[in-house]
Amino acid sequence: MALAALAAQHKRTLFVAGFDEQVNESVLRGAFIPFGELVDVMIPLDHQSGKHKGFGFVEYELEEDAKEALDNMSESELYGRVLKVNIAKPTQLTKTNKAVWESDHYITENAKLGENAEGAEGEPATEPSSASMIDDKEKARIAEYIENRMKE
Repeated sequence: MALAALAAQHKRTLFVAGFDEQVNESVLRGAFIPFGELVDVMIPLDHQSGKHKGFGFVEYELEEDAKEALDNMSESELYGRVLKVNIAKPTQLTKTNKAVWESDHYITENAKLGENAEGAEGEPATEPSSASMIDDKEKARIAEYIENRMKE
């Protein structure tokens, strides 16, 4: 998904928390539909218990509708519980969207393994000297090669 589309979706999706265990996707949809056309309503379930965790996401077709719902539903009550409503934040990725082989660490580690898998006369591998490490130009060349191969 393009970055601009992701940013636009981000502003149309609300995080809704603090609801009662009686609330399901149908109830949540009913509570938020008065503010505009809904694209999706999702309540994640706990895998062990099969019950929801008291929060969910409501995605609107238009950003203005999401803002309207946020203004009206934040701190409102649903089944006797006060809702906390905010614009949903995108999940934090622990890794970048780069291929693993584009990282310096991956290339360096694999270069070490390839060069010194076995020492002279079957001796165990030793750490390579700094002279044998792959330089930035070589890393870029390898990454470009792999990227081109992936396109084929």
